[in-house]
Amino acid sequence: MGTGREPGGADTAGRGRILCGTCAWADHQNFYPPGLKPTERLAFYARHFPVVEVDSTFYHPQPARNFQLWAGRTPAGFVFDVKAYRAMTRHDRQPRPGDEDVTEVFARFRESLRPLEQSGKLRAVLFQFPPWFTCTPENRGYLEWVRETYDTLLLAVEFRHRSWWQAAQRQKTLDFLRSNALVNVICDEPQVGLGTVPAVVEVTNPRLAVVRFHGRNAATWYKKGLANSGERFNYLYSRQELQPWAEAALRLAAEAQEVHLLMNNNFGDYAVRNARDLLEVLQELR
Repeated sequence: MGTGREPGGADTAGRGRILCGTCAWADHQNFYPPGLKPTERLAFYARHFPVVEVDSTFYHPQPARNFQLWAGRTPAGFVFDVKAYRAMTRHDRQPRPGDEDVTEVFARFRESLRPLEQSGKLRAVLFQFPPWFTCTPENRGYLEWVRETYDTLLLAVEFRHRSWWQAAQRQKTLDFLRSNALVNVICDEPQVGLGTVPAVVEVTNPRLAVVRFHGRNAATWYKKGLANSGERFNYLYSRQELQPWAEAALRLAAEAQEVHLLMNNNFGDYAVRNARDLLEVLQELR
């Protein structure tokens, strides 16, 4: 276990590393110096934070060359979580014209990750499922197939339907994740209906715990016609709101080798501001 003294990492001697970062690195207005080239943003970001989530892969699979470049632009100890492509998480209820067989999609995605994996900088692949991926035997079977298909990778799972966590199902879901060595992705988000989930602060794989912060903007969570996805996450956390999460992160770090605290409130520079705020709160708790 590390001391977590790298930029964006909390000093947690005797515990797992706690790493603070954001979901994506290209969205943060007012964070990058004027005139900085887009190809130089990741290196600049990595001077401030030790972890990032790659979100672009959800929309379009990236070529292996991109992962090789990203690995080369970041220092030793920097790690990536990579979001699975939407066809792999059943976001498309019906296959779109020209879609490949899902087995082939998984194989191509796996190959694209090789450079990042070989560099030692791939930490986890994030499977964020849509609200219509409910708690059914069929969907549990799909998760088991995903686990078997990617048997050598660390996989993190985020549910977006409350059925996985309601009443007695909560413990069953935790047991299922543990038995399949899947990382429980803990969410902070507005609680507005079945398409949002409660924060279940539990470690299901001792290698990693992940917390994703989506903001608490209930007014925009289901709103249609937004100008961009950032408007949905238009929410800046206060330090008072982050304090309980810093305390929870320390508890998670007592059970997990590494804890990723990832800000997804990518509106303006909110995500980077809150990632820094959370790190400072953590340092005050040392």
